[in-house]
Amino acid sequence: MQAPIRFDPSLESMHPDEEEVQAEMIRVFETIQETTLKDYGHAVRSVHAKSHGLLTGRFTVLPDLPPSLAQGLFATPGTYDVILRLSTNPGDILNDSVSTPRGLAVKVIGVPGERLPGAEGDAQDFVMANAPAFTAPDAKAFLKSLKLLAATTDTPQVFKTVLSAALRGVETALEAVGGKSATLISLGGHPETHILGETFYSQAPLRWGGYVAKVAVAPVSPGLTALTGASLDVNDKPNGLREAVSAFFSAHEGVWELRAQLLTNRETMPVEDASKPWPEHESPYVPVARITVPPQESWSDEKVRCLDDGLAFSPWHGIAAHRPLGSVMRARRAVYPCSAGFRARHNGCPIHEPTRA
Repeated sequence: MQAPIRFDPSLESMHPDEEEVQAEMIRVFETIQETTLKDYGHAVRSVHAKSHGLLTGRFTVLPDLPPSLAQGLFATPGTYDVILRLSTNPGDILNDSVSTPRGLAVKVIGVPGERLPGAEGDAQDFVMANAPAFTAPDAKAFLKSLKLLAATTDTPQVFKTVLSAALRGVETALEAVGGKSATLISLGGHPETHILGETFYSQAPLRWGGYVAKVAVAPVSPGLTALTGASLDVNDKPNGLREAVSAFFSAHEGVWELRAQLLTNRETMPVEDASKPWPEHESPYVPVARITVPPQESWSDEKVRCLDDGLAFSPWHGIAAHRPLGSVMRARRAVYPCSAGFRARHNGCPIHEPTRA
């Protein structure tokens, strides 16, 4: 492994039209939320609208990390309360037979350190999806696919279900010959597998104190690793993923590792192109913390009120030592507060930052 590269402002390069792109993204996301508000009578997130599990547990920073990893939140061993939200990525609430990519949002509570501008409370959030790279290199490219997503938000579920089944068939054929299509997966071709077996990635980088890193959350307890790649039949089960998460945590503990991948090569590990995975043979993901979730009720009216409707997750909720980097992350800084504000206004439920899980 090469020596990690220290953070330098030259790693980022803003495009001159970023503010215009972000303003258009805000408009399109609001269109999605207005459409779903009419459908449900309740405001939901513009992406990752459907939750499958709302979990609380403990987040433990590992001891004896090397100096390049012992940065920010991870500078000192310690244990914190943590909240996890499992989701799928569309902005409308679909039957689980429409199989789309999965997401994991992590909120670590009680983190000391200088806060990012506008970051209330004392939490450090990590927002992740189950692929090592984002679907587009930057915000401008993502805006094009976002407009397609907005145009299909109100499409009847029966058509989305049929399309999803067809796309899964095509994706399975591609993977049989060693291929994979992020586009097919994002449109509904994700394999019908158990959500608790997934590894989740930040996809875009963030500051790691004096360095730069991407992060991942991977299952490590035997009960979770046994579910990696495991088929899950959700036919005739609109909330099959949620039911599977509930069944697991009714009897089992779940343990994940949070891992960091340090930037070691400016050429092969771009900060501004989120669509390029950083080569793991050059810089592997290294465990820096452990997340432990005891058996619990993973879905309830009270958890929905407090943890789903009452919270917002953003990579910009955190400390300056973990400032998000790159075009996609900068767009999230502009867009996420607007999405959360829409939910707060229309649901009469203020978004807040917790002080404990």
